[in-house]
Amino acid sequence: MHLKKINILFVCGLVLLSMTACHQQDAITSTAQIRFSQDSVYFDTVFTSIGSSTQRIMLYNDSKHSVFIESVSSKTPYFQVNLDGESQMDLIKNYELPGKDSIFLFIRACIDPLKQDNPVLIEDTLLFMINSQAIGLPIQAYGQDVILLKTKEGRTEFPYGYTFNAKKPYLIYDTVLVAGKMQIVPGATLYMHNNASIYALGSVEAIGNKNAPITIRGDRLDQLSEQVPYKYASGQWGGLYFLHYKGEPAPTYSLNHVYLLSGNIGLYCSSEDKEQRGTLTMTNSKVHNHAMYGVVLQNTDAAISNCEISNCAAYCVYLAGGTHTLTHNTIASFFGYPYTTINIHQVIREDVAALYINNLSKQYAPTIANIRNCIITGARDNNIALATPLPTYYTGEIIGNYIKSDTIKAPNSRDNVYAQENDSAVFVNTHYLLKEYIYYDFHLDSLSPARGIADSIISISYPMDIDDIQRKTHPDAGCYEYYNVN
Repeated sequence: MHLKKINILFVCGLVLLSMTACHQQDAITSTAQIRFSQDSVYFDTVFTSIGSSTQRIMLYNDSKHSVFIESVSSKTPYFQVNLDGESQMDLIKNYELPGKDSIFLFIRACIDPLKQDNPVLIEDTLLFMINSQAIGLPIQAYGQDVILLKTKEGRTEFPYGYTFNAKKPYLIYDTVLVAGKMQIVPGATLYMHNNASIYALGSVEAIGNKNAPITIRGDRLDQLSEQVPYKYASGQWGGLYFLHYKGEPAPTYSLNHVYLLSGNIGLYCSSEDKEQRGTLTMTNSKVHNHAMYGVVLQNTDAAISNCEISNCAAYCVYLAGGTHTLTHNTIASFFGYPYTTINIHQVIREDVAALYINNLSKQYAPTIANIRNCIITGARDNNIALATPLPTYYTGEIIGNYIKSDTIKAPNSRDNVYAQENDSAVFVNTHYLLKEYIYYDFHLDSLSPARGIADSIISISYPMDIDDIQRKTHPDAGCYEYYNVN
Protein backbone atom coordinates (compact mmCIF):
# COMPACT_ATOMS: atom_id res chain seq x y z
CA MET A 1 0.00 0.00 0.00
CA HIS A 2 2.73 2.47 0.92
CA LEU A 3 4.74 1.42 -2.12
CA LYS A 4 1.75 2.15 -4.36
CA LYS A 5 1.37 5.69 -2.91
CA ILE A 6 5.08 6.31 -3.41
CA ASN A 7 4.85 5.20 -7.05
CA ILE A 8 1.86 7.53 -7.65
CA LEU A 9 3.69 10.49 -6.07
CA PHE A 10 6.80 9.71 -8.12
CA VAL A 11 4.79 9.65 -11.36
CA CYS A 12 3.03 12.94 -10.48
CA GLY A 13 6.38 14.53 -9.71
CA LEU A 14 7.73 13.51 -13.09
CA VAL A 15 4.68 14.99 -14.82
CA LEU A 16 5.00 18.31 -12.95
CA LEU A 17 8.74 18.46 -13.64
CA SER A 18 8.10 17.76 -17.31
CA MET A 19 5.44 20.52 -17.50
CA THR A 20 7.77 23.06 -15.85
CA ALA A 21 10.61 22.15 -18.19
CA CYS A 22 8.32 22.51 -21.21
CA HIS A 23 7.10 25.93 -19.97
CA GLN A 24 10.68 27.18 -19.50
CA GLN A 25 11.75 25.82 -22.88
CA ASP A 26 8.67 27.44 -24.50
CA ALA A 27 9.51 30.84 -22.97
CA ILE A 28 13.16 30.73 -23.97
CA THR A 29 12.70 29.47 -27.51
CA SER A 30 9.61 31.55 -28.23
CA THR A 31 9.77 33.92 -31.22
CA ALA A 32 7.86 36.53 -29.19
CA GLN A 33 9.45 39.98 -29.36
CA ILE A 34 8.93 43.37 -27.80
CA ARG A 35 7.16 46.33 -29.40
CA PHE A 36 8.13 49.97 -28.79
CA SER A 37 5.54 52.71 -28.35
CA GLN A 38 7.34 54.61 -31.13
CA ASP A 39 9.56 53.53 -33.99
CA SER A 40 12.39 55.92 -33.19
CA VAL A 41 13.46 58.57 -30.69
CA TYR A 42 14.23 62.12 -31.75
CA PHE A 43 15.70 64.86 -29.58
CA ASP A 44 15.66 68.39 -30.90
CA THR A 45 18.70 70.56 -30.23
CA VAL A 46 20.55 69.31 -27.14
CA PHE A 47 22.93 71.68 -25.42
CA THR A 48 26.27 69.97 -24.90
CA SER A 49 27.32 69.32 -21.29
CA ILE A 50 23.78 70.16 -20.15
CA GLY A 51 21.71 67.31 -21.47
CA SER A 52 18.16 66.96 -22.65
CA SER A 53 14.87 66.36 -20.98
CA THR A 54 13.94 62.70 -20.56
CA GLN A 55 11.76 60.90 -23.06
CA ARG A 56 9.57 58.01 -22.01
CA ILE A 57 9.12 54.97 -24.23
CA MET A 58 6.89 52.00 -23.50
CA LEU A 59 8.07 48.44 -24.18
CA TYR A 60 5.22 46.01 -24.83
CA ASN A 61 5.21 42.23 -24.88
CA ASP A 62 2.10 41.38 -26.89
CA SER A 63 2.77 37.64 -26.68
CA LYS A 64 1.36 35.36 -23.98
CA HIS A 65 4.89 34.13 -23.35
CA SER A 66 7.68 35.84 -21.44
CA VAL A 67 10.56 37.41 -23.31
CA PHE A 68 14.05 37.94 -21.93
CA ILE A 69 15.97 41.16 -22.53
CA GLU A 70 19.46 39.74 -22.42
CA SER A 71 21.29 43.05 -22.87
CA VAL A 72 20.98 46.68 -24.04
CA SER A 73 23.83 48.47 -25.80
CA SER A 74 24.59 51.51 -27.95
CA LYS A 75 27.41 52.67 -30.21
CA THR A 76 28.00 56.05 -28.52
CA PRO A 77 28.07 57.16 -24.89
CA TYR A 78 25.67 60.05 -25.54
CA PHE A 79 22.39 58.41 -24.58
CA GLN A 80 21.49 57.34 -21.08
CA VAL A 81 18.76 54.80 -20.43
CA ASN A 82 16.75 53.67 -17.47
CA LEU A 83 14.88 50.40 -17.90
CA ASP A 84 12.38 49.72 -15.14
CA GLY A 85 14.63 51.44 -12.59
CA GLU A 86 18.01 50.19 -13.80
CA SER A 87 20.11 53.09 -15.11
CA GLN A 88 23.34 51.28 -15.96
CA MET A 89 23.22 49.64 -19.35
CA ASP A 90 25.81 47.01 -18.53
CA LEU A 91 23.70 45.81 -15.59
CA ILE A 92 20.64 45.11 -17.71
CA LYS A 93 21.01 41.36 -18.04
CA ASN A 94 18.34 38.72 -18.67
CA TYR A 95 15.45 40.96 -17.70
CA GLU A 96 12.19 39.03 -17.96
CA LEU A 97 9.16 40.77 -19.41
CA PRO A 98 6.14 38.58 -18.80
CA GLY A 99 3.56 37.96 -21.49
CA LYS A 100 0.95 40.66 -22.06
CA ASP A 101 2.97 43.08 -19.93
CA SER A 102 4.86 46.33 -20.47
CA ILE A 103 7.66 48.37 -18.88
CA PHE A 104 8.98 51.93 -19.06
CA LEU A 105 12.17 52.87 -20.85
CA PHE A 106 13.51 56.37 -20.13
CA ILE A 107 16.07 57.89 -22.50
CA ARG A 108 18.10 61.07 -22.03
CA ALA A 109 20.69 62.65 -24.32
CA CYS A 110 23.86 64.05 -22.76
CA ILE A 111 26.37 65.08 -25.42
CA ASP A 112 29.96 66.13 -24.78
CA PRO A 113 31.18 69.46 -26.25
CA LEU A 114 31.66 69.10 -29.98
CA LYS A 115 34.01 72.06 -30.57
CA GLN A 116 31.87 73.27 -33.45
CA ASP A 117 29.69 76.36 -33.82
CA ASN A 118 26.85 74.74 -35.78
CA PRO A 119 24.62 71.91 -34.56
CA VAL A 120 25.92 68.39 -35.20
CA LEU A 121 23.66 65.43 -35.93
CA ILE A 122 24.25 62.53 -33.53
CA GLU A 123 22.79 59.19 -34.58
CA ASP A 124 22.76 55.98 -32.62
CA THR A 125 20.76 52.80 -32.13
CA LEU A 126 19.77 51.22 -28.85
CA LEU A 127 20.31 47.53 -29.48
CA PHE A 128 18.14 45.12 -27.48
CA MET A 129 19.06 41.44 -27.46
CA ILE A 130 15.70 39.69 -27.08
CA ASN A 131 15.63 35.90 -26.93
CA SER A 132 19.00 35.90 -28.71
CA GLN A 133 17.74 38.21 -31.47
CA ALA A 134 18.73 41.85 -31.97
CA ILE A 135 16.10 44.61 -32.11
CA GLY A 136 17.16 48.22 -32.71
CA LEU A 137 15.58 51.50 -31.59
CA PRO A 138 17.05 54.36 -33.69
CA ILE A 139 17.90 57.62 -31.88
CA GLN A 140 18.75 61.03 -33.30
CA ALA A 141 19.77 64.29 -31.63
CA TYR A 142 21.36 67.54 -32.69
CA GLY A 143 24.18 68.50 -30.36
CA GLN A 144 24.82 72.22 -30.00
CA ASP A 145 27.76 73.81 -28.22
CA VAL A 146 26.73 76.89 -26.25
CA ILE A 147 28.29 79.75 -24.34
CA LEU A 148 27.14 79.02 -20.82
CA LEU A 149 26.60 81.87 -18.37
CA LYS A 150 26.24 80.24 -14.99
CA THR A 151 27.85 80.92 -11.60
CA LYS A 152 27.57 79.54 -8.11
CA GLU A 153 26.33 82.93 -6.95
CA GLY A 154 23.52 82.94 -9.51
CA ARG A 155 24.66 86.28 -10.95
CA THR A 156 26.95 87.00 -13.89
CA GLU A 157 28.28 90.58 -14.02
CA PHE A 158 29.93 92.49 -16.86
CA PRO A 159 31.04 95.83 -15.36
CA TYR A 160 32.51 97.27 -18.58
CA GLY A 161 29.90 96.31 -21.14
CA TYR A 162 29.41 93.11 -23.08
CA THR A 163 28.73 91.91 -26.63
CA PHE A 164 26.60 88.85 -27.29
CA ASN A 165 27.87 87.34 -30.54
CA ALA A 166 26.22 84.93 -32.95
CA LYS A 167 28.83 82.19 -33.40
CA LYS A 168 27.18 80.01 -30.79
CA PRO A 169 23.93 80.44 -28.88
CA TYR A 170 24.05 81.51 -25.26
CA LEU A 171 22.55 79.48 -22.46
CA ILE A 172 21.86 81.84 -19.57
CA TYR A 173 21.17 80.22 -16.23
CA ASP A 174 21.62 83.25 -13.99
CA THR A 175 20.78 86.88 -13.67
CA VAL A 176 23.06 88.74 -16.10
CA LEU A 177 23.98 92.30 -15.17
CA VAL A 178 25.64 94.47 -17.82
CA ALA A 179 27.02 97.88 -16.87
CA GLY A 180 28.35 99.98 -19.72
CA LYS A 181 27.11 99.31 -23.24
CA MET A 182 25.38 96.04 -24.11
CA GLN A 183 25.45 94.88 -27.73
CA ILE A 184 23.71 91.94 -29.37
CA VAL A 185 24.81 91.19 -32.92
CA PRO A 186 22.52 90.02 -35.76
CA GLY A 187 21.60 86.35 -35.56
CA ALA A 188 22.39 85.97 -31.86
CA THR A 189 20.19 83.59 -29.88
CA LEU A 190 19.93 83.77 -26.10
CA TYR A 191 18.31 80.79 -24.41
CA MET A 192 17.11 81.73 -20.94
CA HIS A 193 16.78 79.21 -18.11
CA ASN A 194 13.88 79.34 -15.70
CA ASN A 195 13.70 82.80 -14.00
CA ALA A 196 16.89 84.04 -15.70
CA SER A 197 16.85 87.74 -16.62
CA ILE A 198 19.12 90.30 -18.27
CA TYR A 199 19.64 93.74 -16.71
CA ALA A 200 21.26 96.48 -18.80
CA LEU A 201 22.39 99.55 -16.86
CA GLY A 202 23.76 101.46 -19.86
CA SER A 203 22.94 101.89 -23.52
CA VAL A 204 21.82 98.90 -25.59
CA GLU A 205 22.31 98.13 -29.27
CA ALA A 206 20.51 95.02 -30.52
CA ILE A 207 20.28 95.45 -34.29
CA GLY A 208 19.18 92.30 -36.06
CA ASN A 209 17.79 92.04 -39.56
CA LYS A 210 15.09 90.04 -41.32
CA ASN A 211 17.49 87.22 -42.28
CA ALA A 212 19.36 87.26 -38.97
CA PRO A 213 16.99 88.28 -36.18
CA ILE A 214 17.96 88.37 -32.51
CA THR A 215 16.00 85.86 -30.44
CA ILE A 216 15.63 85.76 -26.66
CA ARG A 217 13.51 82.85 -25.45
CA GLY A 218 13.29 80.01 -22.94
CA ASP A 219 15.80 77.16 -23.02
CA ARG A 220 13.28 74.31 -23.28
CA LEU A 221 13.49 72.95 -26.82
CA ASP A 222 11.48 69.81 -26.20
CA GLN A 223 7.75 69.13 -26.23
CA LEU A 224 5.32 70.03 -23.48
CA SER A 225 3.23 67.17 -24.81
CA GLU A 226 3.29 65.12 -27.97
CA GLN A 227 1.92 67.92 -30.19
CA VAL A 228 2.76 71.01 -28.13
CA PRO A 229 6.24 72.58 -28.33
CA TYR A 230 7.49 74.02 -25.06
CA LYS A 231 8.11 77.37 -26.77
CA TYR A 232 4.36 78.02 -26.64
CA ALA A 233 4.31 77.98 -22.83
CA SER A 234 4.58 81.42 -21.22
CA GLY A 235 6.62 82.32 -18.12
CA GLN A 236 9.75 80.32 -19.03
CA TRP A 237 12.22 83.07 -18.09
CA GLY A 238 12.33 86.40 -16.29
CA GLY A 239 12.62 89.37 -18.62
CA LEU A 240 14.78 91.96 -20.37
CA TYR A 241 15.28 95.01 -18.14
CA PHE A 242 16.75 98.37 -19.18
CA LEU A 243 17.32 100.45 -16.04
CA HIS A 244 18.55 104.03 -15.70
CA TYR A 245 19.54 105.51 -12.35
CA LYS A 246 19.44 109.17 -11.50
CA GLY A 247 22.78 110.91 -12.03
CA GLU A 248 23.88 108.52 -14.77
CA PRO A 249 24.05 109.64 -18.44
CA ALA A 250 20.75 109.16 -20.24
CA PRO A 251 21.03 105.86 -22.19
CA THR A 252 19.81 105.03 -25.68
CA TYR A 253 18.24 101.70 -26.52
CA SER A 254 18.10 100.55 -30.16
CA LEU A 255 16.30 97.31 -31.08
CA ASN A 256 15.58 96.01 -34.57
CA HIS A 257 14.29 92.55 -35.49
CA VAL A 258 14.40 91.38 -31.89
CA TYR A 259 12.08 88.55 -30.81
CA LEU A 260 11.24 88.33 -27.11
CA LEU A 261 9.23 85.17 -26.56
CA SER A 262 7.39 83.39 -23.73
CA GLY A 263 8.88 84.95 -20.60
CA ASN A 264 7.32 86.70 -17.63
CA ILE A 265 8.04 90.19 -18.97
CA GLY A 266 9.20 91.02 -22.48
CA LEU A 267 10.85 94.44 -22.18
CA TYR A 268 10.90 96.66 -19.09
CA CYS A 269 12.41 100.16 -19.47
CA SER A 270 12.50 102.40 -16.43
CA SER A 271 14.33 105.53 -15.32
CA GLU A 272 14.54 107.16 -11.89
CA ASP A 273 15.04 110.54 -13.58
CA LYS A 274 11.92 112.24 -14.92
CA GLU A 275 13.97 114.87 -16.74
CA GLN A 276 17.02 113.03 -18.13
CA ARG A 277 15.20 110.01 -19.50
CA GLY A 278 16.40 107.09 -21.56
CA THR A 279 15.32 106.81 -25.20
CA LEU A 280 14.08 103.60 -26.84
CA THR A 281 13.83 102.96 -30.57
CA MET A 282 12.28 99.58 -31.38
CA THR A 283 11.41 98.48 -34.92
CA ASN A 284 10.37 95.28 -36.72
CA SER A 285 10.30 93.30 -33.50
CA LYS A 286 8.02 90.80 -31.83
CA VAL A 287 7.14 90.60 -28.13
CA HIS A 288 4.86 87.61 -27.68
CA ASN A 289 3.30 85.31 -25.07
CA HIS A 290 4.39 86.65 -21.69
CA ALA A 291 2.96 85.69 -18.31
CA MET A 292 2.87 89.32 -17.16
CA TYR A 293 3.63 92.34 -19.37
CA GLY A 294 4.82 92.77 -22.93
CA VAL A 295 6.44 96.23 -23.00
CA VAL A 296 6.63 98.54 -19.96
CA LEU A 297 7.94 102.10 -20.41
CA GLN A 298 8.42 104.25 -17.30
CA ASN A 299 10.07 107.66 -17.67
CA THR A 300 11.36 106.55 -21.06
CA ASP A 301 10.87 108.31 -24.37
CA ALA A 302 10.14 105.81 -27.11
CA ALA A 303 9.52 105.38 -30.83
CA ILE A 304 8.10 101.93 -31.56
CA SER A 305 7.12 100.95 -35.10
CA ASN A 306 6.35 97.83 -37.13
CA CYS A 307 6.18 95.68 -34.01
CA GLU A 308 3.86 92.91 -32.89
CA ILE A 309 3.23 93.01 -29.15
CA SER A 310 0.80 90.23 -28.39
CA ASN A 311 -0.72 87.76 -25.96
CA CYS A 312 0.29 88.88 -22.49
CA ALA A 313 -1.54 87.94 -19.30
CA ALA A 314 -1.53 91.56 -18.14
CA TYR A 315 -0.93 94.72 -20.22
CA CYS A 316 0.66 94.17 -23.61
CA VAL A 317 1.87 97.78 -23.46
CA TYR A 318 2.08 99.95 -20.31
CA LEU A 319 3.09 103.60 -20.70
CA ALA A 320 3.89 105.85 -17.75
CA GLY A 321 6.11 108.90 -18.14
CA GLY A 322 7.67 110.16 -21.34
CA THR A 323 6.76 110.82 -24.95
CA HIS A 324 5.83 107.62 -26.76
CA THR A 325 5.17 107.39 -30.47
CA LEU A 326 3.71 104.05 -31.54
CA THR A 327 3.27 103.70 -35.31
CA HIS A 328 2.09 100.72 -37.35
CA ASN A 329 2.11 98.28 -34.45
CA THR A 330 -0.17 95.32 -33.80
CA ILE A 331 -1.10 95.19 -30.13
CA ALA A 332 -3.28 92.12 -29.63
CA SER A 333 -4.23 90.43 -26.37
CA PHE A 334 -5.72 86.96 -26.86
CA PHE A 335 -3.84 85.18 -24.07
CA GLY A 336 -5.11 81.90 -22.65
CA TYR A 337 -8.68 80.66 -22.24
CA PRO A 338 -10.93 80.67 -24.26
CA TYR A 339 -8.45 81.35 -27.09
CA THR A 340 -6.72 78.15 -26.22
CA THR A 341 -7.97 75.30 -24.09
CA ILE A 342 -4.50 73.80 -23.90
CA ASN A 343 -2.94 74.15 -20.46
CA ILE A 344 0.26 75.89 -21.53
CA HIS A 345 0.22 78.88 -19.16
CA GLN A 346 1.07 79.16 -15.49
CA VAL A 347 -1.27 82.13 -15.00
CA ILE A 348 -4.75 83.31 -15.92
CA ARG A 349 -5.19 86.39 -18.09
CA GLU A 350 -6.03 89.53 -16.14
CA ASP A 351 -9.07 91.53 -17.17
CA VAL A 352 -7.07 94.58 -18.26
CA ALA A 353 -6.70 96.60 -21.44
CA ALA A 354 -4.13 95.66 -24.06
CA LEU A 355 -2.75 99.23 -23.89
CA TYR A 356 -2.64 101.29 -20.70
CA ILE A 357 -1.66 104.99 -20.75
CA ASN A 358 -0.95 106.26 -17.23
CA ASN A 359 -0.92 110.03 -17.10
CA LEU A 360 -1.99 110.33 -13.48
CA SER A 361 1.01 109.53 -11.30
CA LYS A 362 3.30 112.32 -10.08
CA GLN A 363 6.02 109.70 -9.82
CA TYR A 364 6.41 109.90 -13.59
CA ALA A 365 6.86 112.64 -16.15
CA PRO A 366 3.78 113.60 -18.19
CA THR A 367 2.79 110.73 -20.46
CA ILE A 368 2.22 111.79 -24.05
CA ALA A 369 1.25 108.81 -26.19
CA ASN A 370 0.96 109.21 -29.95
CA ILE A 371 -0.78 106.11 -31.30
CA ARG A 372 -0.84 106.09 -35.10
CA ASN A 373 -1.88 103.48 -37.66
CA CYS A 374 -1.94 100.71 -35.04
CA ILE A 375 -4.25 97.81 -34.32
CA ILE A 376 -5.26 97.62 -30.67
CA THR A 377 -7.58 94.76 -29.84
CA GLY A 378 -8.01 91.75 -27.61
CA ALA A 379 -10.27 89.53 -25.60
CA ARG A 380 -12.05 92.28 -23.65
CA ASP A 381 -14.38 94.97 -25.00
CA ASN A 382 -12.22 97.95 -24.01
CA ASN A 383 -8.56 97.59 -24.99
CA ILE A 384 -7.28 101.13 -24.46
CA ALA A 385 -7.24 102.62 -20.98
CA LEU A 386 -6.39 106.32 -21.03
CA ALA A 387 -5.90 107.42 -17.42
CA THR A 388 -5.55 111.19 -17.51
CA PRO A 389 -7.12 113.99 -15.43
CA LEU A 390 -8.98 115.68 -18.33
CA PRO A 391 -9.31 113.43 -21.41
CA THR A 392 -10.78 116.25 -23.51
CA TYR A 393 -7.49 118.15 -23.11
CA TYR A 394 -5.12 115.22 -23.65
CA THR A 395 -2.39 116.22 -26.11
CA GLY A 396 -1.43 112.79 -27.45
CA GLU A 397 -2.43 111.88 -31.01
CA ILE A 398 -4.58 108.83 -31.71
CA ILE A 399 -4.89 108.68 -35.50
CA GLY A 400 -5.66 106.08 -38.16
CA ASN A 401 -6.00 103.09 -35.86
CA TYR A 402 -8.23 100.04 -35.71
CA ILE A 403 -9.37 99.91 -32.08
CA LYS A 404 -11.55 97.59 -30.07
CA SER A 405 -12.53 99.94 -27.25
CA ASP A 406 -14.85 102.69 -26.21
CA THR A 407 -14.69 105.80 -28.35
CA ILE A 408 -11.75 107.97 -27.25
CA LYS A 409 -12.74 111.58 -26.52
CA ALA A 410 -9.27 113.15 -26.73
CA PRO A 411 -9.11 116.20 -29.07
CA ASN A 412 -6.31 114.73 -31.22
CA SER A 413 -8.16 111.46 -31.76
CA ARG A 414 -9.42 111.14 -35.34
CA ASP A 415 -9.87 108.83 -38.32
CA ASN A 416 -9.98 105.71 -36.15
CA VAL A 417 -12.11 102.67 -36.90
CA TYR A 418 -13.77 101.12 -33.87
CA ALA A 419 -14.54 97.42 -33.76
CA GLN A 420 -18.06 96.20 -34.23
CA GLU A 421 -19.45 93.45 -32.02
CA ASN A 422 -17.99 90.72 -34.21
CA ASP A 423 -14.41 91.48 -35.19
CA SER A 424 -13.32 87.88 -35.66
CA ALA A 425 -12.07 88.60 -39.18
CA VAL A 426 -9.33 91.02 -38.14
CA PHE A 427 -6.53 88.43 -38.10
CA VAL A 428 -5.81 85.12 -39.75
CA ASN A 429 -6.17 83.34 -36.41
CA THR A 430 -6.68 84.40 -32.78
CA HIS A 431 -6.66 80.87 -31.32
CA TYR A 432 -4.29 78.04 -30.60
CA LEU A 433 -6.14 75.03 -31.96
CA LEU A 434 -4.50 71.76 -31.00
CA LYS A 435 -6.64 69.46 -33.13
CA GLU A 436 -5.89 71.46 -36.26
CA TYR A 437 -2.43 72.31 -34.92
CA ILE A 438 -2.85 76.00 -35.75
CA TYR A 439 -1.07 78.64 -33.70
CA TYR A 440 -1.96 82.34 -33.37
CA ASP A 441 -1.34 84.36 -36.52
CA PHE A 442 -1.76 88.14 -36.35
CA HIS A 443 -1.33 88.76 -40.06
CA LEU A 444 -4.43 90.36 -41.55
CA ASP A 445 -7.35 88.33 -42.80
CA SER A 446 -8.49 89.04 -46.36
CA LEU A 447 -11.71 90.54 -44.91
CA SER A 448 -9.99 92.42 -42.10
CA PRO A 449 -11.61 95.77 -41.20
CA ALA A 450 -8.07 97.05 -40.53
CA ARG A 451 -7.25 96.97 -44.23
CA GLY A 452 -6.84 100.31 -46.01
CA ILE A 453 -7.69 102.48 -43.01
CA ALA A 454 -4.26 103.80 -41.97
CA ASP A 455 -3.27 107.42 -42.44
CA SER A 456 -1.36 107.42 -45.74
CA ILE A 457 0.66 110.55 -44.91
CA ILE A 458 1.98 108.95 -41.72
CA SER A 459 2.76 105.74 -43.61
CA ILE A 460 5.09 107.50 -46.02
CA SER A 461 7.83 107.33 -43.38
CA TYR A 462 7.18 103.58 -42.94
CA PRO A 463 7.11 102.22 -46.52
CA MET A 464 7.81 98.59 -45.57
CA ASP A 465 6.08 96.40 -43.00
CA ILE A 466 7.72 94.01 -40.51
CA ASP A 467 7.92 91.31 -43.22
CA ASP A 468 9.53 93.69 -45.72
CA ILE A 469 6.28 93.95 -47.70
CA GLN A 470 5.74 97.34 -49.32
CA ARG A 471 2.77 99.27 -48.03
CA LYS A 472 0.05 100.18 -50.50
CA THR A 473 -1.26 103.64 -51.45
CA HIS A 474 -4.07 103.03 -48.98
CA PRO A 475 -2.08 101.25 -46.27
CA ASP A 476 -3.33 98.82 -43.65
CA ALA A 477 -3.22 99.44 -39.92
CA GLY A 478 -0.84 97.36 -37.82
CA CYS A 479 2.61 95.96 -38.44
CA TYR A 480 1.52 93.54 -41.19
CA GLU A 481 0.41 94.78 -44.59
CA TYR A 482 -2.09 92.39 -46.14
CA TYR A 483 -0.45 90.41 -48.91
CA ASN A 484 -2.34 87.99 -51.12
CA VAL A 485 0.06 85.14 -51.87
CA ASN A 486 -2.24 83.66 -54.54
